[in-house]
Amino acid sequence: MNTADFSLRHIGPREADQKLMLQTIGVDSMEQLIYETIPDGIRLKSDLDLDAPMSEQEYLLHIYDLSKKNKVYKTYIGLGYHPTILPAVIQRNILENPGWYTAYTPYQAEIAQGRLEALLNFQTMVTDLTGMEIANASLLDESTAAAEAMSLLFSVRDRSQKKAGINKFFVSENILPQTLSLLHTRATPIGIELVIGKEEEFNFSSEFFGAILQYPGKHGQVTDIKSFIEKANTNNIKVAIAADIMSLIKLEAPGKFGADVVVGTTQRFGIPMGYGGPHAAYFATKDAYKRDLPGRIIGVTKDANGNRALRMALQTREQHIKRDKATSNICTAQVLLAVMAGMYAVYHGPKGLEFIANKIHNKAVTLANTLKDLGFEQTNTSFFDTLHFKADAKAIQKIALKNKMNFYYPNDESVVISLNETATIIDINKIVSIFAKSIKKDTIVISKISEGNVIQKDLKRNTTFLQESVFNSHHSETELMRYMKNLERKDLALNHSMISLGSCTMKLNAAAEMLPLSWFKWGKIHPFVPAEQAKGYLQVLKALEDQLTEITGFAGTSLQPNSGAQGEFAGLMVIRAYHESRGDHHRNICLIPSSAHGTNPASAVMAGMKVVVTKSTEEGNIDVDDLREKAELHKDNLSALMVTYPSTHGVYESGIREITKIIHDNGGQVYMDGANMNAQVGLTNPGNIGADVCHLNLHKTFAIPHGGGGPGVGPICVAKQLVPFLPGNPLVKTGGDKAITAISAAPFGSSLACLISYGYIKMLGASGLKKSTEMAILNANYIKKRLQGSFETLYSGERGRAAHEMIIDCRPFKAHGIEVVDIAKRLMDYGFHAPTVSFPVAGTMMIEPTESESKQEMDRFCDAMISIKHEIDEISKEDDNNMLKNAPHTMAMVTDDEWLLPYTRQQAAFPLEYVRDNKFWPSVRRVDDAYGDRNLICTCAPIEAYMEEV
Repeated sequence: MNTADFSLRHIGPREADQKLMLQTIGVDSMEQLIYETIPDGIRLKSDLDLDAPMSEQEYLLHIYDLSKKNKVYKTYIGLGYHPTILPAVIQRNILENPGWYTAYTPYQAEIAQGRLEALLNFQTMVTDLTGMEIANASLLDESTAAAEAMSLLFSVRDRSQKKAGINKFFVSENILPQTLSLLHTRATPIGIELVIGKEEEFNFSSEFFGAILQYPGKHGQVTDIKSFIEKANTNNIKVAIAADIMSLIKLEAPGKFGADVVVGTTQRFGIPMGYGGPHAAYFATKDAYKRDLPGRIIGVTKDANGNRALRMALQTREQHIKRDKATSNICTAQVLLAVMAGMYAVYHGPKGLEFIANKIHNKAVTLANTLKDLGFEQTNTSFFDTLHFKADAKAIQKIALKNKMNFYYPNDESVVISLNETATIIDINKIVSIFAKSIKKDTIVISKISEGNVIQKDLKRNTTFLQESVFNSHHSETELMRYMKNLERKDLALNHSMISLGSCTMKLNAAAEMLPLSWFKWGKIHPFVPAEQAKGYLQVLKALEDQLTEITGFAGTSLQPNSGAQGEFAGLMVIRAYHESRGDHHRNICLIPSSAHGTNPASAVMAGMKVVVTKSTEEGNIDVDDLREKAELHKDNLSALMVTYPSTHGVYESGIREITKIIHDNGGQVYMDGANMNAQVGLTNPGNIGADVCHLNLHKTFAIPHGGGGPGVGPICVAKQLVPFLPGNPLVKTGGDKAITAISAAPFGSSLACLISYGYIKMLGASGLKKSTEMAILNANYIKKRLQGSFETLYSGERGRAAHEMIIDCRPFKAHGIEVVDIAKRLMDYGFHAPTVSFPVAGTMMIEPTESESKQEMDRFCDAMISIKHEIDEISKEDDNNMLKNAPHTMAMVTDDEWLLPYTRQQAAFPLEYVRDNKFWPSVRRVDDAYGDRNLICTCAPIEAYMEEV
C-alpha cells in the first residue's frame, strides 16, 4: 500500500472490498458500472488537466511555503474586519475539533442538542447586545445581512405603502462600501430604489419605506441614531441599523431607540479575519417580523417526556417550504463561526467584554489626544474605536508600509485608523511616530493608556446584558473546556458514524486539509490589504479558480459567493447582466423543474425573474415535452433554466443535452445547480452537458466541512460569454470587465475556507478526483443493492443504476402506521443520523454515502435499516406503542427503575450487537415541533429561572 497516496486515505473501501461490492452489485468492473450509470454521450474523452497529486506531507510543506508569501502587518483598516484574539481553548476544542466541524445542520434535533444550545447562546448574545426581541442563528456576512434587512423591510410594508408602490430605501453615506455595493445588487431586481445621502439631510418623505444607518459609521463617527429613528417612526419609515457588535458594549442598544432591524458581523468576537471569511453575521428584529426573518431560528420546546429541548423553529417560513414565495433564499448559516463567537462571549462574560471594549475605546481616545497634540485634526466628535484624521495620506501610507502597518485611506487628505483588542501601547506609540515623521516632528511617547469616554451621553449604554447563567459560569479554561465537551457529547457528527444525507455529500474533511486554517499567516490577513501583502492567498485563490474552471469545463470562476444559495443568485444575476448587455431586458422567465430544491425558485425571484415550473415524468426525469412546450411558449422572454444534474432524484438523465439545446434554441441560458457535482467530477462536467453557468458547493463536493450548518462556499463557474459579468468588489479589483456589483462582502468570499478545497484537489489530483466520483457511485449502488427487498429505490437510470445517491420509498409502511420520520428517529438508536427525509418526494429518504465511507460502515448502516424493516413488519397499524414511535430512546429512559414498554430495554437501546461497542445516546426524547412553534422562545433563560429551580 502506497501510504503517501492521499486518495487511499480519502476513499473508504479497500481494493478487496471494492471487488466484493462490484460482485454484490452484479458487474465485473468499475468501468462496467460507470458505463451502466452515466450516458456515454456525456462522458469526458480525456482526463482532467490538473497537477500531479501531492502526498499529505508534500502538501503541508507546499501550503506552508505559500503562507510565507503573505505579509502579516499590524492592520487598522477596519471597514467591518478587525484583528482578534481567539482564545486557545476555543481554537483547540471547536475550530480544530471534528466533533464540531463535521456535524450537519441540526434538522434532527434529538442528536444535535449541543449545537442547538451553543446557537441559542449566540442568539441570546445578539438580542441582549442589540436590544431586539428575536435573532436568528447567524447569516453569511454583514453586507448580506444588511441586504436581507432591506428585503425584510420591503416585505413588511403596510398595506397602504404596498398599494401606493412605495419603493424608496434611504442608505446613509456612512454605510460600509461593500455593503452599499451588495444593496445595489439586491435592490435592483426586486424594484427597490436606493437613495444615498447624509443622515442629517434626510427629509423623511412618505416616498420611503425604510432606511439603513451604520453605527458607528464607516469612518468611525457615532451619529445620533436615536433622533433619526424617532423621526422615522413618526413618518412610518422603518429603520435598520448595521452595528459593530463590540461597540454595542459601550453604545446603547439600537433596539432601545426603536430600531426595526439590527444587523452586523460577530467577527470581532475572536474570529480570524482570514482574508474575508468565513464569519458569522447576525440579524435581530422585532417579534412581529419573525415569519419574515431570514435564516434559521433556534427555539425552546419540550420532548415526549415534557422535558426542555431545543430545535430549529418556524421552519415553514423558510425557502425550502415557501419556494418562490420566500422572502430569502438563505439556506446556509455560519454555524461553526457562530458557535465560536458565542463561546467567546461565554468565556469572557459581560465583565470581560466590558474590559475588552473599554480597553479598545481607551486606546482610541489616547491616540486621538496624542495626535491632536502633534497638530493633527481628528474629525469624529463621538467615536468608539475608529479615528478619522485630516492628513497627507500618501506620505503617511509610505511611512506606515515601511513600518509594516496598514491604515485606511479613503482619499488623499484622510487617514482612518480602527483600533482593536490586539493593539498594544507599543503599537500605539509606533502609530504616533509614523504621523510625527510624516510632518517631520519629534514623536510624543505615550507611557500609559489613559481612560476616557467621548461617546455622547444620549448614546452611552445604560442597559445590562448577558445576565443569563451561561455567560456567568465558565470563565476558567477548565470550566469552558468541560462545558464545550458536554455540548459536544450531545451531537452526532462524522467522527462517530456515517451521515448519509442525500444531496448533502457528508464526506471526509481530512485533517491535512484543515490544519492550515489555524496558521496565523492565513488567519491574520485583512481582505482589503494591498495585494502585495496577500500574495500567498492570491496564488491559492487563482489556482483554485483555475482548478474549478478545468473541472467544470467552463471558462472562468468567481469564488465570491459564500454559500450555495448565494452561488445560485450570483449565477442568475450574471445571466441577467448578459441578457441586458444584449438589449434583452425583457428576458425574465426562469424555468424550474418541480423537483428542484426550494432555493432555486427563491433565488430566481430574488434575481427579478418569474418562475415557471416544468413537470417531471413518473421516472423522476424532466418532462422534455413539457419543457419544450414552455420554452417555446416563453421564447421571447426566456431567461434561464435551472437544472440539477444528476437530477434531484439521483439519476443521470440521458436527455440532458437535448434539454440544454431546447433552452439555447429559445434564447435562454442554462444554470446548473452543483449540489450533485460529486457525481460528475472527472467523468463528465457542466460544460460538457451544455450548461452555461453552475455553482459548486465547496462544502459538499470539495471537502469543506459542514460545521453544523456552515460555513459554506458556493463559487460560480461560467462559460466564455458570461465571464465579463463575474461579480466585482468596490475596494479590490476582481470579477469581469463588466462585473456585476458585489454578491458578498469580501472580494473572494470565504477565502480561509477555500484553502480546504485547494488542498483537497492538490492532494487527489485528476486521478484521485475521478476515483472519488467512481467510488461515490459504487457506494451508492452497493447500498441500493443491499437494501433491495427491504426498501425499494424509487428512481433508477435507464440501466437500473443509481447515481451517487438514491431515494428509497418509505410510504408503503403507512400500512403499519409508520411514517418516514419514525424511521429517522429509530436510526438514532442504532447510532446513525437519518438520510435526507421527505425530499424531494414526501415519505421517502434520500441516501448518499459518499466515497469516504468504508464497506464496513455501509454494512452497519444497511444492517440497521434492514433490522428496522423487520421491526416494522411486526407492528400493526393500531399499535402506536412500539419501538419506532417511541424512538429515540435516551439513557435516562433506559436506566429508569420503571420500564412499562412492550419490548425489552435491550431491543430499545442495543438492537444490534455492534451498537454496544460505540453507543451514541440521544440526549432528549422526540421533540414536540408544534409546541415549540406555538410557544416560541429563542433565547436562554434568565438567571432568575435557575435561581427558582434551586
